[in-house]
Amino acid sequence: MSTTIDAATERPGPDEYDAYYHKYISLVPDGDITVTLARAFPQTREILETVPLGREGWAYEAGKWNFREVVGHLADMERVFAGRALWIARDPETALPSFEQNVWAPNSNARHRPLRELLYEWASVRAASLTLVQSFDPETMVRVGTASGLRFSVRSLVWMIAGHELHHRELLRERYGLTE
Repeated sequence: MSTTIDAATERPGPDEYDAYYHKYISLVPDGDITVTLARAFPQTREILETVPLGREGWAYEAGKWNFREVVGHLADMERVFAGRALWIARDPETALPSFEQNVWAPNSNARHRPLRELLYEWASVRAASLTLVQSFDPETMVRVGTASGLRFSVRSLVWMIAGHELHHRELLRERYGLTE
């Protein structure tokens, strides 16, 4: 049920993902990606739990996502990255469609849902992601497929889950004023 050390700890190479996603993968610390995924979420959740009820709908600038929408986006993106990893793991020959976050975010209804509910949902998504990642063997982790017209390894998508969270944690500090 666990991944092989090399497949889970070796950082994906630049030939395993599009250069755009380096900004996420570069934020992930070296080591076992399942450990990173398991440790990162509680830290981000703890930061978000400091948001007062009356500020959940606040955004740092007009037209930007509020706290609720950020958490909804994090859960959605994790689903997309994990879903792509699953798809490529099972059927690397069939290409996957694009994902447009600015279409999904307003359709998610996150802005109208309590932050605690969204955090609970994201916790469920993370638990499912961890179970999925732990099911991948070394051969599966390096399997390559296509999504959004770009090539990705299963492993790179897993690292993107972690890096995307860390990217948004940084934005929560810098733009939303949250601290750890």
